[in-house]
Formats: sequence, structure tokens, C-alpha cells
Amino acid sequence: MAQYNYDLFVIGAGSGGMRTARTAADYGVKVAIAEERYLGGTCVNVGCVPKKLLVYASQFKEHFQAAAGFGWTVGKSTFNWPSLIANKNQEIGRLQAIYGNQLQQSGAEIITGRANLLDAHTVVVDGAKYTAERIVIATGGWPSVPDMHGKQYIATSNEMFFLKRLPKSIVIVGGGYIAVEFASIFHSFGVRTTLCHRGHKLLRGFDEDLRDFLTNELARKGINVLLNTDIEAVESTADCFTARFIDGSKINTQLVMYATGRMPNSTGFGLEGLGVELDSQRAIKVNADYQTNVPSVYALGDVTNRVSLTPVALAEGTALANKLYGDRSRIVDYETVPTAVFCQPNIGTVGLTEAQAREKYSDIDIYKARFTPMRNTLTGIDEKFLIKMIVVPGTGQVVGIHMAGPDAPEIIQGMAVAMRAGATKAVFDTTLGVHPTAAEELVTLRRKC
Repeated sequence: MAQYNYDLFVIGAGSGGMRTARTAADYGVKVAIAEERYLGGTCVNVGCVPKKLLVYASQFKEHFQAAAGFGWTVGKSTFNWPSLIANKNQEIGRLQAIYGNQLQQSGAEIITGRANLLDAHTVVVDGAKYTAERIVIATGGWPSVPDMHGKQYIATSNEMFFLKRLPKSIVIVGGGYIAVEFASIFHSFGVRTTLCHRGHKLLRGFDEDLRDFLTNELARKGINVLLNTDIEAVESTADCFTARFIDGSKINTQLVMYATGRMPNSTGFGLEGLGVELDSQRAIKVNADYQTNVPSVYALGDVTNRVSLTPVALAEGTALANKLYGDRSRIVDYETVPTAVFCQPNIGTVGLTEAQAREKYSDIDIYKARFTPMRNTLTGIDEKFLIKMIVVPGTGQVVGIHMAGPDAPEIIQGMAVAMRAGATKAVFDTTLGVHPTAAEELVTLRRKC
């Protein structure tokens, strides 16, 4: 008789958990995966996927405006928010079904309900006990809203995908990628949008030139960007909410959204009772092999608060399953992680920022280009494109590329491959460009700043 019900029990069917379960099951391992909300986790249901659909929808306003410059006569257009949400829901339902089928076909057993750790090898779901040789925690993150007067009136990114009607006005609090993405989305839908951030610049952690560029572009497009301020209270009135700022000023709005960060979703799973170590942000502490201080318990993805991105969680899940059951090790590279911000204009970035490069290297070269993308030349739209490359002069190694403009996320993926392959500035210089494109600017950068 087997000592355990399962070889591997995964808690959380988001990107990291599903990848771990499927990869392990493909090795013939007996796997169970528990999920209390929805298959696919944040990314599929209230994150990357539905957000990108809303981004696509929001871009049509400028497309319609630009059409006349290219000879098109576009009639009066209207936007129907409920139709968009209904279509989005249908697509998410389709994806959930696909993920369920993939798990079943791999041989993993899906258990619906909230899982709790009883001991180092036992999980309880809705009163039923399951034992496993190893347990993986992949419960992701959850939006965080500070304690304040009127907290009950505040929405987070989770709720934005299910609004029954489009508000006429919105105040978005935060300066990270979620805040600026939703500010772009709702502004493009015609919502009077205020973006409030307590810092002096948006997108902390990104390259300074990108931060300045984006802040100016958002303001120029008509978003009310308020920096160095914060909300101290939200009050409900008859037909709207009143956001009161720390300087005493107020603004009336139909919706207040907080995008001030996400916290590791580590509470209520029995980790404390088991003695699993957490850091000050309640992220699960793990070693290089994703193992906690309890040897049979592992954790990966956003709940460990390393690099909170879907592709990172997927890579970690693959690496862990391969190491445990495939007898092969693949180290996840956390240094050249490409990322995108789907605001308007789009941002794509990979590698070190200028500040990080100056801290790491004694000398660096900076190459920059700022231009009007060809698609805007006939439209009257004044949105620019920014490209920045950071190079170590002694070796010619390209250590950072940062872009803002149309299709920047699509371009940066190829740049990430080049940087992973060790491409130098000389390689870029001797690579022929695709003309006419914005991307060709990356191989024509000649003048150092």
C-alpha cells in the first residue's frame, strides 16, 4: 500500500500551479491540484488576459480618429461596455475549459475547494484529507488596499472586469503598471480619469527616461495625473463618491479604484501552524530550489514575491517539476526578464535600467532615439516613440533595452532573446533592419548620449 495518496499535491491552479502539476503528471507522477476560485488564476481571470482584451478595445478610439488621415471616412461610433464584458466573459470561460481539459488529459486530479495544510504531508479540502509526499503552494497574490475611512467603497483590479456599467468618472490610486494600464483603458473609453500617486514619478523600478516619457504622454492625452499626493478618505454621497486628498482638496467621482500593490496570498492555508517561514510582506521564503524550511513543502510564483509575472511562475513550475521528477535541472534566469506595460503608449523593457547599470558597472554608454512612428505621420496624433539602449563599452555587452511606443511589447520579446544570447552592440550594428519599422531603430543607434 502506498504511503501517500499522491506524490505531489499542488495548492492553487494559477499559472505556476498548473504548470507544475501538468509537467509532473507528464512524468507519470500521481498529482492532485486544488483550486477554490477559478482555473487559470489571476492571469486568466482577473489579470493579464482580460486586461489585454480591454486594452485592445480601448485602442479603437484613436484608430477611428486616425482613420481620416489615411483616407477613411468613419461614421459615428458608439461603445457598449456590457457587450465587451459579456464577450470577455465568454472568452475567459472558453480558456477555463481548455485548462481543465489539459489538466485532466495530463492525468492530474482536480479538487475544488480551499486547501489547508494539516501537517507537512496532509492537506484538507472541505473536510476531506489528502496525503502527499510533496506539497507545492502556488496561491499567487491578491490586491492590497490600505486601511482608511471609506475602504468599503473602494474597488480593486479584481472588480474592474465585472463592472455592470462604465462610470463617467474614475479616480485610480497607484503608480504601478496596473494603475497606469487601467488609467489608459478608462480614459480611452471616454471616462474622466484621474490618476493619483503618492510618489514623484510613475512606474517605480522602471528606467527614469521611460518614467518621465510616460508621465508626460498620459498627461498630454488628457489624463489628470496627480503626483506627490494621496487619498486619506473616501466618502459616499447620494450619486457618487468624494475622494479627500491629504492636502484637504476633494474630487467627486463615480468610482474609486486602488492599484497600490498586491500582497502574497499566503494567509489562511495553515502555513503559520506548520511553521513555514514568511517574510515581512508575508511572502513564503524559499531556497534556490523553491523549497521552504519545511522540506516537503515548496512554493513558487507570486506567493514568493520574487518576480511577480506569469512567465516567471510558468518557468518556476517547469523548473521545479523537472528537478523533482525529470532528473534535470533548469535554472530560471531572473536577470533578463522582459516585461511590458500595456498603457498608451505601450512600454516594453528588458535588462538593467540606467541607474542599475551605473551601480553595477564603472562605465556605460547610453544610446537613445525619440521619433514619431510612421503610423502617426498622417493622423495628427502626436504620440512619440522612445528607444533606449544601455551598453557596457569595454565588452560591448547590451545590458538593457527600454522602449515606449506602439507595439513595444511585441518588439521587446525579440530583444530579450538577443540579450539572452549575449548579443553585443556590434551585433546590433551589423544586423540589417526591417524597413520601414520602429524596430529598425534598434540596429541604427549610432550616437551616444
